[in-house]
Order: sequence, then C-alpha cells, then structure tokens
Amino acid sequence: MPPSAYIGAMSEHAAFAEYEQLLGLLDAGSRVLDARAVCEASVRGHRFSVYAATLGATAPDAPAIGIFGGIHGLERIGTQLVLDYLRSLLSRLEWDELLHEELQSVRLVFMPIVNPGGMWAATRANPNGVDLMRNAPQDADARVPFLAGGQRIGAWLPWFRGQAGRPMEAESQALLSVVQSELLSRPLSFAVDCHSGYGWRDSIWFPYARTHRPMPHLPEMYLLKTMFEQAHPHHGYAFEPQSHQYLLHGDLWDYAYDLAPPENLFLPMTLELGSWLWIKKNPRQLFSRDGMFNPIKAHRTARVLRRHVSLFDFLGRIAFAPQRWLPTGERRAQLQEQARAHWQQRSGT
Repeated sequence: MPPSAYIGAMSEHAAFAEYEQLLGLLDAGSRVLDARAVCEASVRGHRFSVYAATLGATAPDAPAIGIFGGIHGLERIGTQLVLDYLRSLLSRLEWDELLHEELQSVRLVFMPIVNPGGMWAATRANPNGVDLMRNAPQDADARVPFLAGGQRIGAWLPWFRGQAGRPMEAESQALLSVVQSELLSRPLSFAVDCHSGYGWRDSIWFPYARTHRPMPHLPEMYLLKTMFEQAHPHHGYAFEPQSHQYLLHGDLWDYAYDLAPPENLFLPMTLELGSWLWIKKNPRQLFSRDGMFNPIKAHRTARVLRRHVSLFDFLGRIAFAPQRWLPTGERRAQLQEQARAHWQQRSGT
C-alpha cells in the first residue's frame, strides 16, 4: 500500500487499539517495510485484514526470523509485545548503523495479529469458533488433556479444532503460507510466537507438542538455549519441549516444523508469558476476561514489553553469523547427548 493507505483502511473497517497501532506502524514504516494483507477475517459484519510485514535482507538464502502474535484473540499482550518491538526497530533505523548492517544479512518477518476477528470479539478462537493452535491436521500420538488438548465436539466448547476433514481456517493457512514462503525456504530460520496464559513463569516451548519423541534438531535447540543463557544468565525462562507440559492435537508449529525441507534448519519457539503470576499479584483480575491473560497494571505491562527484547535481539545476532555457532560432526553428536540428558532429567522420565 502507498503511504497513508493504512490509515485510510482504518476508517473503512472496525478497529481496536492493537489493530490501529499496527496500521499506524505499517504507515509510518512504509518506506522500509514490505507489508501485505495475507487474508481477511469477518466478524459480526466487520472485516479485518491479517497483515504480514517484512524488513531487511532480500536474498533468498538469507537467514530469517519470524515474530508472530495474536493467534489467540484474548492474549493481547503477545501482540503488544510484537508491535512494541517493531516500533523500536523502526525508530532505531533512524540512527542505529549496526542494525542497518544486520538487516543487510538478516530478514525479519512480522505477523502481529494473526487472529484479528478473535481479538476484536475478545475470544480465544477465531470468528468461526476454532482455536487456531489446534487447527492443523495431525493428531497426537498419546493421550491429551480432555478438551484442552484439542476437541472436535463443537465450537460451543473451548479448544475446538474444527471439523474433521475440513480445510484449515483462513488465518491458519495464511500463517503457514507466510512461514513456508519466508522461513522454511531458507537454510536457517527462526520463529517466535508470542502467547500468554500459562504458568507461574515465562516459558519458551519448542516442538514437539504432539509427541514425546525429540525433534530432529534437538542439538541446535539445546545450543541456542545454552548460548542465550550465557549471554543473558538472568533471563528467567523455562526452556523446554512443549510435550513436557502436555500433548495436544493440531499444533501449528509442529505442523510447520515438519514441513521444513530436511536440508534447512527451522527452529520455531512459542514464548508463553506466565500470566498466573499477574493474577497472583492481583487476584481481582480473575473476574476479567482480559485480566486472566494480560497484565492489567500499567507498570506490569511496561515490564513485559521491556523484558523480552533481549530474546529478539539475540536471535538477530546469531542469525547474522550462523557459521560461528552451528554445530557439525562430533560437536553435534555431543550436543545431542547433552540435550537428551538435560531434558530427560527435567521431564523426570
């Protein structure tokens, strides 16, 4: 879109604060961002576009980092985190020469609001009642939690996967299309999907969610974890396979990871912001749908927005020079054993 077209789009559609912020950022960054609407969602007569925006290197073999948010409409803080980081990058481009140098070699991909219809309606699911994170076609290979692991009973219950045999929802297909075209086609790529609503601490989860079987790139994920801990020893994340918490059907990132060509390295992560801690500090939040998934106090929101920038910047740094750290040969075999021992001990199996 040309400059100011996004602002014009705001008046043509229903809006909410995060959607307005996104359109404003796309307009402000129109000189450097390549943005496009990848699908549309309709809810109660209102239409919303799902936007993807890219920034940085255009070479097809350049490493890429995808940052996603708003898959669950109730989890606004994840979208706010993605928007805040995009806003910071656009500001830094005015003066940060090192950032310019990084972006000559690294591509950044943003989808801040994957489920705008759900966010407008204040629902976890999309406007069709489908939980997008349970919407991929694969099934778990062991028992999943009742309902929460994904169910096909109906959209009137939470965690609805969609009807068996039906195509994936438009928003799910749009996300996977962006992942395939912008990430999976490259020799190295990362994804961070920002959520909230689980646990007493922030977590970084990675595949698999459908099985206890380790992912093929466990050594690389263990090395990424180790390097991040060395660079940021006080980060406070629980870094583990999703399966250590529970199994589920239809996880989008499991599905995307398995679509990656075997010669390419794709490391998807879910950043799960531990909202139980916010509720513990302010139990009255339990009486608010927003409060169950988002910090309500302004200073806690500000703390969340500050806290995770180091993770995004870290990924940019390691993507810039992968030859310095990617393991091969005996080194990779050693990391495989270390990773298995570490996470096996953590899981108690």
